[in-house]
Amino acid sequence: MPTARVTAAVLRERPGAICQRNGSHAEGLFRERRPIYTATMSLRARHLLGIEHLEPVEITTLLDLSDTFVDLNRRDVKHDTALTGLTQVNMFFEHSTRTQASFEIAGKRLGADVMNMHMQSSSVKKGETLIDTAMTLNAMHPDLLVVRHPSSGAVSLLAQKVNCAVINAGDGRHEHPTQALLDALTIRRTKGRLQRLTVAICGDIAHSRVARSNILLLGKMENRIRLVGPPTLMPAGAAEWGVEVCTNLEDGLKDADVVMMLRLQKERMDGAFIPSEREYYHRFGLDGDKLRHARDDAIVMHPGPMNRGVEIDGTIADDINRSVIQDQVEMGVAVRMAAMKLLADNLHAARAETEEMA
Repeated sequence: MPTARVTAAVLRERPGAICQRNGSHAEGLFRERRPIYTATMSLRARHLLGIEHLEPVEITTLLDLSDTFVDLNRRDVKHDTALTGLTQVNMFFEHSTRTQASFEIAGKRLGADVMNMHMQSSSVKKGETLIDTAMTLNAMHPDLLVVRHPSSGAVSLLAQKVNCAVINAGDGRHEHPTQALLDALTIRRTKGRLQRLTVAICGDIAHSRVARSNILLLGKMENRIRLVGPPTLMPAGAAEWGVEVCTNLEDGLKDADVVMMLRLQKERMDGAFIPSEREYYHRFGLDGDKLRHARDDAIVMHPGPMNRGVEIDGTIADDINRSVIQDQVEMGVAVRMAAMKLLADNLHAARAETEEMA
């Protein structure tokens, strides 16, 4: 299928190009009601199913476009027409608050007609298969389908059965691409670059799709990655992924530029992986004493929702000088706006080509 090429502001990384935290790349760029686009951006794929098949230039493309939407979202009038006339359907087979809300806000700010399907009370609960659901939805001609599913690979399977663009909002232990992209945008805007950083990903690595997507993205962007956690929460063969593996938090945090804490995925655990939450916090919970092993300017991240006093001390989570957790939430809306815009442009291009051939 053809790849749409659309104009968007490209702000390449260079010394001094990144503003201070809570600032932006494009300060003063917006003088009109709509973003000023100055260069060409595109994605090759029809869907966004994972980080694995994205090229570094596509990651940069998504982040550059996301920057323009950060500025749009900070205006009094938060509206663009990129998805006007398109229908976005959010299908969450797992309970979600922040991710579903983020996608809904992103779609509405781009002008889409947004529908949230409550899958917990849907026909799936009555015995309908995922394929049947996909075929039924496809008959309604949606344009963008955002899917979260508890089974790895389910979103990819569904994408093969529909004619619209599909975004993976998290599938089992597999991937969560927009979370990794928003984490990357947060890091880039805060640290001034997305290369040659030491990133410690700490906690429940084994059950985390966030960890997998971040390992893929940060690796593609040439960063040093450490996985830190107890052996019971470390995937088999992790040392062969091109990362460092540490089973001691203090060692794993040594000279880290970025500290990314992960939630204990208790809903995915089918046994006892830790002695107790109290013992886990003592050894692997982030507090002020352990954070001193990281660099003085290290930032602290968490994909949420947080278990305070289990993965992270509340004082650290709320420290405005170190924690960028709220920044991650803000970046999430912008990243999802960028992803949906680029996929919608590809969709428009494909439909235009089909009409020309008819």
